[in-house]
Amino acid sequence: MRTAVVLSLVSLALLAIPLVAPAYYVTLMLPFMAYGVVLLGLNLLFGYTGLVSFGHALFIGIGAYTGAVLTTRFGVRQMELILPAAMLAAAVVAAPVGALCVRYVKIYFGTLAFGMVFYTFLLKFYKLTGGDEGMRMLRPWLLGSEWAGWSKTAYLIGPYYYFSLAVLVLATLLMWRIVRSPFGLCLKTIRENQLKAESLGVSVPLYRWYAFIISAAYAAVGGALLATPTGNVDPTLAYWTHSGNIVFMVLLGGFSSFFGPLLGAFVFIFLQDTVMSIFPYWRLIFGAILAFIVIFAPGGLMGLFARRRPVEVPRG
Repeated sequence: MRTAVVLSLVSLALLAIPLVAPAYYVTLMLPFMAYGVVLLGLNLLFGYTGLVSFGHALFIGIGAYTGAVLTTRFGVRQMELILPAAMLAAAVVAAPVGALCVRYVKIYFGTLAFGMVFYTFLLKFYKLTGGDEGMRMLRPWLLGSEWAGWSKTAYLIGPYYYFSLAVLVLATLLMWRIVRSPFGLCLKTIRENQLKAESLGVSVPLYRWYAFIISAAYAAVGGALLATPTGNVDPTLAYWTHSGNIVFMVLLGGFSSFFGPLLGAFVFIFLQDTVMSIFPYWRLIFGAILAFIVIFAPGGLMGLFARRRPVEVPRG
């Protein structure tokens, strides 16, 4: 009951933000919602399957460049078409990559190498990708409307904000169903005891592969959503440091909780913005703050809100 009340209040707050908050803070919510979609998928691997992907920015880059290519090269401007295309592109790449990676989890879970190969491709093939300058992402149409009479700011804090919120809500509901389905229960069993899962007839590599592809599709959707506010995509979206940031967001919020990664994304983005605006050497301060949080909240920020069971004192 308490969770339902909190979720209702959060939903109302998200709906009201464009009406009451300054435009600058509304635009900060856009990367939060995009990363929220990414982290829902990443936590399916991390929190529910027990696998860590240190190269997941690969699929964020695929989603962002899919949107850029479709809008600039093929004239496809409908966001309702761009997002499924990004998911399909990510799934096509994730299928062979995941088939290799899920078999080497005892040593490493290494999408990092594939991510760096993709980063190098984006950087070196200038005629196709624009190199380090990147590619333009033209303003997409939403719900069949071009929104031509709207300024960029009005478009972002108005229709695009609510479109991104709707995508995040749908992605959350779908992931909620996935983790509570028999498939999700199998992933938890694999995480807790791989040998037990195998003895029950669960194909561990196959289920890990499925989770990997779903996670990649979510990351691509988030990548496409990230590209629109900036209007430009560049190779840094696929760089390894970007992968490190999203893994840290999961840890910051708490991977043991379904909503933990969403909280981690929100705190990471707004805390980084605040520190950048105050301190010239913001990276040092920001890193120290994050380290402090991780040390004193090892279960993530969501762990601070978890109910503590009362300790039973044995009666003698």
